[in-house]
Amino acid sequence: MNATATALDEQALDEQALDEQAVGMDRNSQDLGINSDRQEYVTLTIAGQVFGIPVLTVQDVLGPRDVARVPLADRVVAGSINLRGRIVTVIDMRKRLGLPPRTDKDLGMNVVVEHENNLYSLQIDAVGEVMTFASDTYERNPANIDPLWRDFSNGVFRLENKLMIILDVDTILTNVRTEKTKPG
Repeated sequence: MNATATALDEQALDEQALDEQAVGMDRNSQDLGINSDRQEYVTLTIAGQVFGIPVLTVQDVLGPRDVARVPLADRVVAGSINLRGRIVTVIDMRKRLGLPPRTDKDLGMNVVVEHENNLYSLQIDAVGEVMTFASDTYERNPANIDPLWRDFSNGVFRLENKLMIILDVDTILTNVRTEKTKPG
């Protein structure tokens, strides 16, 4: 056998080993319950409404935090926080979704997500649990959903007595300016 044939045989064995590893990874992910037929969401409550965002979108969950105001920022920007040395823009989700402001002094919770290589904290009322849904229980947005929410929603899942609206984090954060342009 010549050197070229031996090298080709070794390459074929390496490729076969990689294929076997990939199959093993598929089996492992099935054993862990990771399946494209199921979707996991972190549930959030804002003004009594349940929302969900994909669990893999969430970078961190933070308790109440003091927020430093940012002068001239977009009206939905509550300010910024320092998270382990990184500046994180805080988005007031009540304002972003057109909901009334909180009447109590509770600072709520924060869910940290990444968008276009920047960290954002979605300021919400409460974080719920991680829920897993079968893909076939997903529904499109109902016709009677608020038009603003329709723009930010990827659809809904039915819960026992209410709908969980799936938020599209990228759409929510697109066009949010961290600074307003100065008037003419």
